[in-house]
Amino acid sequence: MAAETSRRGFLRSVGVAGGAGVLYSTMGAMGLAPVPVAEAVPYRAPSSSDFHLTGRGGKKVLILGAGIAGLTTAYELGKAGYDCRILDAKDRPGGRNWTARGGTVETDLDGATQRARFSSGQYMNCGPGRLPQSHVTLDYCRELGVALEAFVNANADAYIYHGNSAALAGKPMRWRTAKADVYGYISELLAKATDQGALDAALTKDDKDRLIAFLQSFGAIKGKAEGFAYTGSSRRGYSVEPGAAHEKGTVLGPVPSMSDVLASGVGQRFAFEFGYDQAMMMFQPVGGMDAIPKALERAVGRDRITYNAWATGVSNVPGGVEVSWKDNRGRERFERADFCVVATPPQIAARLRHNLGDNVTTALKTPVPVSAGKIGLEYKRRWWELDDHMYGGVVPTDTDLANMWFPSAGYQSARGMVIGYYNTGSNSEAYAKLAPDARAARAVDRGVKIFGDRYRSELAASFSVAWTRTAGFEGAWVGWPNQDGPEYALLNQPQGAVYFAGDWLSHTIAWQHGAFTSARKVVTEIHQRVMAA
Repeated sequence: MAAETSRRGFLRSVGVAGGAGVLYSTMGAMGLAPVPVAEAVPYRAPSSSDFHLTGRGGKKVLILGAGIAGLTTAYELGKAGYDCRILDAKDRPGGRNWTARGGTVETDLDGATQRARFSSGQYMNCGPGRLPQSHVTLDYCRELGVALEAFVNANADAYIYHGNSAALAGKPMRWRTAKADVYGYISELLAKATDQGALDAALTKDDKDRLIAFLQSFGAIKGKAEGFAYTGSSRRGYSVEPGAAHEKGTVLGPVPSMSDVLASGVGQRFAFEFGYDQAMMMFQPVGGMDAIPKALERAVGRDRITYNAWATGVSNVPGGVEVSWKDNRGRERFERADFCVVATPPQIAARLRHNLGDNVTTALKTPVPVSAGKIGLEYKRRWWELDDHMYGGVVPTDTDLANMWFPSAGYQSARGMVIGYYNTGSNSEAYAKLAPDARAARAVDRGVKIFGDRYRSELAASFSVAWTRTAGFEGAWVGWPNQDGPEYALLNQPQGAVYFAGDWLSHTIAWQHGAFTSARKVVTEIHQRVMAA
């Protein structure tokens, strides 16, 4: 009883001194309250030991697609001794996890062939390019020995470029400068409104005092005697850096008006930082995103994957499934197995001959492919570091480039790779309709407006991808009209001995996490079915 009383007294003191947040954390540390942590759905990989007392053994599974979902299915089932075989239309593992390097050749659906002429060590992640901390993708990187490094998603010294805004248009603005001005003026407005009684119905006097103290810190605004004015601070950056002796530095100025800052629209960019799956820190595999599928390929076994194999059909037959596919000579082949996992994009799977029913075809045609594109621009000189002191980061624009990415690796080396655009929707389609050389010319013309002629004169090589024009995919990812609808539910259920897997059957579409977790779900279902037979 005495111990309990003492503990209550301690917690009461903590609450008084630090508030509810500190109290709750302290209770969590003492085991008295749960500490909220986002966890992946519990998963247990199949094991060969599962069969020891049952007399059963692993079945044969044919997997269509050597993307992340297909590779993971084979990898996880392989742990229990299943005989997994993968068929893939491309000549490499990874699916949309695709890294272009010097020598990469790709012919698109329009018949245009590109050969990447990047120098040694330079690469472009054509598909996924960053990894959030909460995603199970990082767990697989650890398990498979894929080395990681930081991906600079947000950089205070990166730029925002609005060429069409109502104010401050046509000149790049440092992220830190834009944020200081937006936060400063919003703080000024809210502090004035609070002080003038506009929030009296919602706040006590103590609440108001605390809010104003917060706003003075948050927005770097003046005190009440000076009208809570925002007049700028060193948060905006310096035009002359502080230095030795008497060099105090010169704070960047002049500060634009509140009206101009609001009209510029730059404040709309900061929500990006708060997105759950975009928040720093983020990561990338060292040397290219395709390190993940290459590690999975090694773990599965290269001999278990047939590349240049275009699946043409899948059917339920007595005792299992039959799959048809064409080799690189156009010869159609047939193969039987106990199960089949279709791990291709739904728009590709919809074209397979099958006997699964018209409702399955309709369901596969329900999600809408999304257009997205990227261009990699290799530069002879890392001018963004040398001239602008910008080390990595995303540069958002209101042009059809949408977003530009500056490299998060190879700092202070001779050359570097800039993602000159990462766009979606109509912006992506505008570039997709162009020949590769024309895409590069258009992207460089836009970039010159932001970074000057060095954006053209320092260029060494380019390579672009338009996912709606890429054979075997015809879309970057998909959007479902309704993931609570019958079509989504149907494809998340086995159709006889045929299963579907992919990020498109998850709630993290367009992320590898979705493909990993979808594969785990299917692996669990197949294994439970085999064990229960």
